[in-house]
Amino acid sequence: MRYVITADCNYRTLSTAELRDKFLIQDLCVPGAATLARTDLDRAIAGFVVPTDKALELPVGKDLKAATFCERRELGVINIGGGTGTITADGVTHTLESLDVLYLGKGSGTASFASSDAANPTQFYIVSYPAHATYPTTLIKKDQARRLELGSVADANKRTIRQYIHALEGGAKSCQLVMGFTELHEGSVWNTFPPHTHDRRTEVYMYFDVPKNGMVMHFMGTPTETRHLVVREKQIVLSPSWSCHSGAGTGAYRFVWGMGGENQTFDDMDMANMFTLA
Repeated sequence: MRYVITADCNYRTLSTAELRDKFLIQDLCVPGAATLARTDLDRAIAGFVVPTDKALELPVGKDLKAATFCERRELGVINIGGGTGTITADGVTHTLESLDVLYLGKGSGTASFASSDAANPTQFYIVSYPAHATYPTTLIKKDQARRLELGSVADANKRTIRQYIHALEGGAKSCQLVMGFTELHEGSVWNTFPPHTHDRRTEVYMYFDVPKNGMVMHFMGTPTETRHLVVREKQIVLSPSWSCHSGAGTGAYRFVWGMGGENQTFDDMDMANMFTLA
């Protein structure tokens, strides 16, 4: 398991390469492997499980000092590509089609990830945070997610948000994890705009379905002193509580967001002042 240490507000003095090293996680989507990164960002873990001809389990070992991955943690899993996949935990097998999400709570036992077609392996993306309370394993199908339509074509930010793991009615209940994904409509490129910070929680972004040969310019930093990261397909951005987050791509794309912290309220955000944003 890779370990990533995020920088504090000294990001102002970091070079482009150093910013990428601290806040961008690359090369985790590996066929036939479970490849994760743990961070000091509220001890979040993110990564990919891509089973091919055999089932895979999440790595534990000395990194977590636990008998199973979920001994003291909870996690959300989304199927972002390939064919249908299955996750078996506590003797129950859950089938995840494209963009379905499975929540696994604290103490849920060892989970086994498998693809229905080894030639078209399922790409499972996971986000995990520590948990101090137990909530039941829950499968949320794509059409069961809470759906929001935001933005406009005129502002190039028309987007659909699907919320899966959250405290509102119909969501999978969790200790602190909140998770879903955002999809930009054709002709729209701006996400999370206007930008904001979450002083009471951190966030992990994973961009996918980025246009071929395209990219996303992800903006971070304090609202009065921003920096940027060039992000490509299936790369992960770490967003500390002090950092704003917003992005613009070369075409429409999607991104999975996962949050952990003091509360799970979606409108718990501090909007950046557009007149002082710099």
